[in-house]
Amino acid sequence: MQQVSQALTDHQLMDLALRLGARFAGATGDNPAVGCVIARHHPNHTDILGIGWTQQGGRPHAERVALAEAGAAARGAIAYVTLEPCSHHGRSSPCAEALIEAGIARVVCAHPDPDPRVSGLGFAMLREAGILVETGLLEPVAHRNLAGFLSRITRGTPWLEAKMALSPDGMIGKQGVGNYPITGVEAKRHTHAMRARADAILVGVETVLVDNPSLTVRLPGLEHRSPLRVILDSKGRTPETSALVHGARDVPVMILTTGAISTEKALLLEDHGCTVHLVEADKEGRVDLDAALRLLGDRGINRLFAETGAKLAEALLTGAFVDEFHLYRGSKTVGEHGLKGLGDDPDAMLQAAGLSLERTKHAGTDRLQTYVRAASLSALYQRK
Repeated sequence: MQQVSQALTDHQLMDLALRLGARFAGATGDNPAVGCVIARHHPNHTDILGIGWTQQGGRPHAERVALAEAGAAARGAIAYVTLEPCSHHGRSSPCAEALIEAGIARVVCAHPDPDPRVSGLGFAMLREAGILVETGLLEPVAHRNLAGFLSRITRGTPWLEAKMALSPDGMIGKQGVGNYPITGVEAKRHTHAMRARADAILVGVETVLVDNPSLTVRLPGLEHRSPLRVILDSKGRTPETSALVHGARDVPVMILTTGAISTEKALLLEDHGCTVHLVEADKEGRVDLDAALRLLGDRGINRLFAETGAKLAEALLTGAFVDEFHLYRGSKTVGEHGLKGLGDDPDAMLQAAGLSLERTKHAGTDRLQTYVRAASLSALYQRK
């Protein structure tokens, strides 16, 4: 138990629960990354009896972790939880049931769960047991934090974040030069942090051929958070000598391809530890992006982070698949033989794709602009 020397508000305790839930974003499998705080209020101070967040792989859930820490002190206390407690029996009994058995007197929840197995049933179970239930506190924050899970449940596809780095003259690299540096150290660290929060990273085969990336998380202490790497490769051009294939037995690699790949090449990639999935082709013979995203959704991918070159970015933006776009603005021009990224007017291209600038922050000498599709966020609300 932690005794706080002042009385904390519901807002402050929910903010803590939201920050706890964000700790394991990208590491909870197909489950949402939820946070929970068990607390008891006194006139001049607050006792934090237990805290919890969804654990690695999705079990145990946040409520059970917090209740285990609180123990018998949870009876008569308040639970602050970022998503509606589950009400169905899965690999464990419902969290709503655990809150009832622990004697929780009041539950404050940020966001309802659209999963049809829950969708209001968790709240109903708590209320039927005589627990006071209040909902909606800091819901917009929870909505953004849980966008991946909400997207997969309501749309059947992951929340798609795309990333690109542009020089001041609009270039993403230089002809004939792999991994040409556009941004500095701070921006690269930020990219690795975004990788760690994702369930999977998406790249096109052109990026594999030109840059030969590993796409792992290389921040000290977070190396174990490297997510699944997904390659869009319609014709099976991924080299078996590439860094991704070479490391497939350590960090999984999924190759999404079409019937154009040879059986021999598919077997060779699988022999190296990759998994190869056939996806229907679009009219240009490329992997159909909608089908690819639905396949990833079916496999429990909540948040997908696309590290795009020019071709993949154009395809994702033109098809209105991007929910959030992270645009790094480097400080050094590329000049002659540069490779264009988003045409002559990147901002106009992003706006034409339905994305609006949400925020700008500095990353060392570079800037990071984040664009969001408001329609994507609103589409994730499904109330019953």
